[in-house]
Amino acid sequence: MTEEEIVGLLTSWGIKIAFALVLLIVGMWLARKLAGLFQSVLDKRGVDKTITNFMRNIVYGILVAFVVISVLGQVGIQTASVVAILGAAGLAVGFALQGSLSHFASGVLLIVFRPIKAGDFVEAAGASGVVKEITLFSTVLTTGDNKVITIPNSSIVSGAITNYSTMSERRVDLTVGVSYDANLADTRAVLQAVIDAEDRILADKDVTIAVAELADSSVNFVVRVWVKSGDYWPTYFAMTEAVKIKLDEANIGIPYPQMDVHVQK
Repeated sequence: MTEEEIVGLLTSWGIKIAFALVLLIVGMWLARKLAGLFQSVLDKRGVDKTITNFMRNIVYGILVAFVVISVLGQVGIQTASVVAILGAAGLAVGFALQGSLSHFASGVLLIVFRPIKAGDFVEAAGASGVVKEITLFSTVLTTGDNKVITIPNSSIVSGAITNYSTMSERRVDLTVGVSYDANLADTRAVLQAVIDAEDRILADKDVTIAVAELADSSVNFVVRVWVKSGDYWPTYFAMTEAVKIKLDEANIGIPYPQMDVHVQK
């Protein structure tokens, strides 16, 4: 190989490498700008920050992959084999992370449609507690006794979700059993007095006091009142105690299960 050929070859490769470097620098800059623009569009539409950050990284990674493949093609490397290797690697990773991808898809659904959010008290996947955090792969609950429960998102999405915090008002349901000897009108008056004394009950909502069941050992009244969601448990506990006190004062018995046994000689 002559000196002129060597100089020509080095010049040709030098131009290719220089152009490839310029393409790499410009491509990386453009990928970063386009990914940022994509995130800005999602932010303006009110998409959750967790999703926008993740989607930005996905878009950025795809654009960088295109840039790298273009650069490799510019310097003369056969990109078809590179694409095939990347595709095979992506397929293998997809199979390996099948469960994680399911959790991720479920996390996206939870964040987008918001059946639950941080601060809600919920029952889901056999657990109950206050939602502390929703990530792309799991949801963290804290229980009343301050235990932390981490649930895979797919387990939440695939089952029933009970959200006690969505509505601003909730109905308190009490079942009160009294003796068959009790006067029903007197019992109703006592229950009404308990309701009248409870300030947290919403006055503009219907109140129900009714005989619900003639049970084996008692006549069961149902008491239904409405309260603010945040007042549910304080009202429930206070009314339960007040019912017992008022029934005792009125000499109305609350029976316990009992059985009459007749012995024949």
